Amino acid sequence: MLETGMGMERRKRACDRGMVDETIGTKARRRFDADIIDLLTTNTHHVLYLFLPSLLSALSTVAAHLLTLPPPYYHTGQAPSNTMSLPPHVAQIFSILQPRKPKQRTTFIALLILVCLSSYIFIAQSTTLSPALAVRRSDSAAADQLALAAETIRNSRLSDVSNKHTFRKGHHHYKPTLKLDPSEELAAVTSFLASLPQNVIPHTVNPSQPIDPQLVLDFDTRGPRAREEVKAMVEEVWLRNPVFLYSKVYSPASREIKAILAGLNLKPAPTIMDVDIREDVDILMPMILRLTSASELPVLLIGGKVLDSSVENIRALEKSGELQQMVTVAGAQVNGAKKKKHRK
Repeated sequence: MLETGMGMERRKRACDRGMVDETIGTKARRRFDADIIDLLTTNTHHVLYLFLPSLLSALSTVAAHLLTLPPPYYHTGQAPSNTMSLPPHVAQIFSILQPRKPKQRTTFIALLILVCLSSYIFIAQSTTLSPALAVRRSDSAAADQLALAAETIRNSRLSDVSNKHTFRKGHHHYKPTLKLDPSEELAAVTSFLASLPQNVIPHTVNPSQPIDPQLVLDFDTRGPRAREEVKAMVEEVWLRNPVFLYSKVYSPASREIKAILAGLNLKPAPTIMDVDIREDVDILMPMILRLTSASELPVLLIGGKVLDSSVENIRALEKSGELQQMVTVAGAQVNGAKKKKHRK
């Protein structure tokens, strides 16, 4: 399996390298085409700037000469003796192209000048009138961005492969979740169940094994301050619930202990959870027995400490006043609820 994975990684790197090489080749060809176009355009502009004034001057001279020719010249094809003589082939071209009427001759010359000026504007200003060069340059910029993106993808894949190999070689970089001792686990489970009535322990949990802290804690158990937050959670849950009773509805012992606690008129009132009527009873009951080392319910917790929850022991503690003292130390007030009722 490891060799297969390494082979797949080699093929991915080869594919990425081929994509980058192809992109770089395309980019080089586009840059070459753009350079050739720039060179041709620049040279054409230089040639036009050098020779176009001379060409326009020659055309102006020829036009002036044509305007001075008399009409008989068009009919006979012979230049008169009192005018400047032209070469025979030039005279023949003029005789073919030049109209026979003066108005037509003037129109022809104006059209000729207009065509020359239009050609100059079209050729000399081709960079501003034609977006071809700009499109090629934008294609070159897009090719650069594509090559950069392909290189980034290749580097990220190589980095992922390197991280996988690093994780395989040294597991010390991975920080596992914290482990809870039985008292912390009991506080975490109690806090989770008491925070919301609809909270239940998942049926996939093995009650004979320590529970995953992420299931019952509302903070990151891999964080650097996870241990401090666990300590704060333990203090808070027993401060909010100084007297907590895991009981059963259909149990005479549970009913007796509930009556004793009700007679103390505690403030805040004791938190009582009837485990046998919950939907997670098959998981929660053996878990509570494991964490408290009790043999059966009910289990009474005062300030997070597990008491011998037999009816005889709780009754004896209540008669001696030790139960009231323990409750007061845990943070509850005996007869607090009764005094509050007298004030109303």
